[in-house]
Amino acid sequence: MGTATGEGGADPGLFGPGSVTWQLHGDPMMWVAGVRALYLQALHPDAVRGVMINSSFLDDAWGRLMRTAGFVGTITYGTTGAAEKAGARVRRIHRLLGVDDPELLLWVHCAEVDSYLDVLRRSGIPLDAAHADRYVDEQRRSARLVGLDPAGVPGSTAALAAYFDRTRPRLAAGDDARTVDAFLRRPPVPAPLVPARALLWRRAADLAYHSLPPHAHALYGRPAPSAGTVTRRLTATGNLLRCVPSRVRWQLPPRHVLRAVARLGPDTRPAPYNIRTLDAILDGPGRA
Repeated sequence: MGTATGEGGADPGLFGPGSVTWQLHGDPMMWVAGVRALYLQALHPDAVRGVMINSSFLDDAWGRLMRTAGFVGTITYGTTGAAEKAGARVRRIHRLLGVDDPELLLWVHCAEVDSYLDVLRRSGIPLDAAHADRYVDEQRRSARLVGLDPAGVPGSTAALAAYFDRTRPRLAAGDDARTVDAFLRRPPVPAPLVPARALLWRRAADLAYHSLPPHAHALYGRPAPSAGTVTRRLTATGNLLRCVPSRVRWQLPPRHVLRAVARLGPDTRPAPYNIRTLDAILDGPGRA
């Protein structure tokens, strides 16, 4: 699938406004989805061991989350050049830290894609099966940026599910995974922020954990409400967060969405309801 051209032939970036990715990644529930991805990634013993040994996750978890969010924002809404530069930087860091094993990179990628898709769909985004498949296929572009061969990366929801079925026997909640679990439930914060941690962060982290598949709950050894109850809570949280005007939400640094809309024009503002009209967008002028 190609990208739509912006005003005056401006660079639409790696995905562009005609992609499902463009419409999804500006949603506030991406933060909950990102925490779910961390929980899921930690269940691969080799992957989480590499993180614990070679990164400052426990010392700078908030910084790591912000850098990850910045990377996703750049490759989604930045120019093609900015996306390629961000990918090159990530590949260089992976090489320096010795965590560029394709198998581990694939696990991290698939855990992220699955988490983004699962949380956003269950929180009320109107995404049908065809658009979900399109989203998974689009994410092979981001897989290339981190050093994977797109041909070996799942390109549909069925292929993604098959990958998890193959990988599931290798998952375990060892000491490293339990360290991540404990940290995500109660990250260290300055004393004045402890009430906010209990009120806001703990609820978001619990929701992210509860949205994991049942086998992940079994490995961690912590129960979760029924899938239906979790979906209702995800929907309620998504509806609440989406009440905050998008221009207010997108003011958070580094303002990827606002810069992209300024570059490409006001009609390119991402919104969940645009997904229903994507086919019309792609059939119009500017289809690559």
